[in-house]
Amino acid sequence: MCCLITIAVLLGPRLGILIWWLVDMSRWSRAFTTFVYPLLGALFLPWTTLAYVLVFADGVNGFEWAILALGFIFDISAYTGGFRSRRR
Repeated sequence: MCCLITIAVLLGPRLGILIWWLVDMSRWSRAFTTFVYPLLGALFLPWTTLAYVLVFADGVNGFEWAILALGFIFDISAYTGGFRSRRR
């Protein structure tokens, strides 16, 4: 059961990025000027990348920084969650 949860946490946002990119390419092209940043984001920080595309309309202002921070916290917790459970 634990392996299924880990797979869902690691592959879920990447699958979301792929589907959202296929459905709404114009939003992704407004958020990123090159393909390199979303590719690196999908590999290393997928929740943060999803949050950035979600909040980016004319730039990131005010409360939108909190949403980006929450995405970053999700990314960090996805990577460090396995370390905590292995340590026990």
